[in-house]
Amino acid sequence: MRMVERQIEARGVRDARVLEVMRAVPRHRFVPPERAAQAYRDHPLPIGHGQTISQPYIVATMTELLQPKRDDRVLEIGTGSGYQAAVLSGLVAEVYSIEIVEPLARRAEAVLKELRYDNVTVRAGDGYAGWPEHAPFDAIIVTAAPERVPQALLDQLKPGGRMVIPVGPVHALQELRLIEKTATGELRNRRIAPVRFVPMTGDEGG
Repeated sequence: MRMVERQIEARGVRDARVLEVMRAVPRHRFVPPERAAQAYRDHPLPIGHGQTISQPYIVATMTELLQPKRDDRVLEIGTGSGYQAAVLSGLVAEVYSIEIVEPLARRAEAVLKELRYDNVTVRAGDGYAGWPEHAPFDAIIVTAAPERVPQALLDQLKPGGRMVIPVGPVHALQELRLIEKTATGELRNRRIAPVRFVPMTGDEGG
């Protein structure tokens, strides 16, 4: 697929499993019908309710940073269109995805079910609280930007786990970070790249 060769491989994404799944997931099914012709272009697209589907390169980069393994249980904050969850579905054992905008959660859930991504569970709710009933998680991916990393998500990350999250102020350039939790619970923060994501909404104190 040209999208993978020109937008993703050409910029340095090398994980063969990530590239394979990016070729396989029908991205056009996760955008509004009137945007389907633009689905594979190198930019984000609006999906309604003030939200967007990230550009393919960003999805691939964040997925590669997670280093997903076949038996992983992954938490996603910000289901949005469901596309990132579909990509993860082909790489890990279970995906738990939370979306605060209920109509988006229901729509993503329906598309994922129709396309038989059966290891994805979607819930409408506040991502700041994570999903304690299914914690701890091997990996956590956040697709909206909080001003600071939510403590609940750090708590729900397994020792040895990885979190990929954009962090920064609303309406400004943010920072994509990789957070690794060591076997002893120590947190290691790595700055990856400047990014722009929609702000994470919900109860920051939750």
